[in-house]
Amino acid sequence: MKKLISLLVMASLLLLAACGSNEGSKEKTKKLVVSTWGFNEDFFNKEIYKPFEEENHVEIVLDTGNNADRLNKIKQGNSDVDIIFLSDYYAQQGIQDNLFETIDHAKLPNLNNIYDVAKAPLGEDYGPAYTIAQFGIAYNPDEVKKPITSWNDLWSKDLKGKITIPSITSTTGPMFLDAASVIGGSKTFNEDKAFSEMKKIMPSVVKEYSQTSEFVNMFSQGEIAAGPIMGMYFASLQEAVPNAKFVIPSEGGYGVMNTVNIIKGSDQKELSEKFINYILGKEVQEKSAKNKVDSPVNKEVKLTDEEAAGLTYGEELINSLHILDMKFVNENLKGWIDRWNRELVQ
Repeated sequence: MKKLISLLVMASLLLLAACGSNEGSKEKTKKLVVSTWGFNEDFFNKEIYKPFEEENHVEIVLDTGNNADRLNKIKQGNSDVDIIFLSDYYAQQGIQDNLFETIDHAKLPNLNNIYDVAKAPLGEDYGPAYTIAQFGIAYNPDEVKKPITSWNDLWSKDLKGKITIPSITSTTGPMFLDAASVIGGSKTFNEDKAFSEMKKIMPSVVKEYSQTSEFVNMFSQGEIAAGPIMGMYFASLQEAVPNAKFVIPSEGGYGVMNTVNIIKGSDQKELSEKFINYILGKEVQEKSAKNKVDSPVNKEVKLTDEEAAGLTYGEELINSLHILDMKFVNENLKGWIDRWNRELVQ
């Protein structure tokens, strides 16, 4: 009888263990679907996503692609995404289309440690910028007569047939249009002055680029000597042309905010807010910065000059950048595109 009771007890314990194992595996199958660009996946999977997965018993599933394609999938309802990373230009479109949940900033304590400009770039109800990129000018000093230090230098006759500019439909197109307005002498954006200056520069343009890879190819093959580009892509230019230079123009560069938001209808809102707070933390921000992946917005991250090279780092630099009003840009973009096609495209 004792032996029978012992066997029954053991069987019960094994059954409980199996149930516990099933419950654990069920907990492990909880998923957080993250829509992002897909670059540096090995780094993110190992250094950023895996620690969060282990701590929160969740599997992070990636949905990768460019800004426009990923946003369109959300608009069409062809996605089960919980969190989406987008540049501010595209995130504003998502806000206007009512695609994002509002975020309780009180649940993001790490917001207290990031630069003010990054806390709510598109409004208090929406997500922060987890990194800031800078838009300036890259050039090959071996192919120009004098160093480039200003937006105005791109209008020089010496650069005729030697530059590229971003397409108006690209993320940085409206920024360059704003720079043209500055060259035209306006302190605030003036559309007529901007287009007047654009007409002057177009004879110097070899080709408008829509993707950074086009810039890199033209630059490496010697088709162009200079052009406006995001600083985060400069390393690719230097690989092809070691002497290449990147400058923030004397009139000021432009800041591009990469934001993170929660998709409306997500059943993982609480976990999504926890993830957003996590990527704003010092540890994650420091890892990304030291691996030259993303520039930090967390003020607690301290970098040496060598570690900061190529990054948008430090309060002085960040505060010097022009930040466009993306609501204004999106409200006026269709008109700018139409005018661009009428007056500038040949």
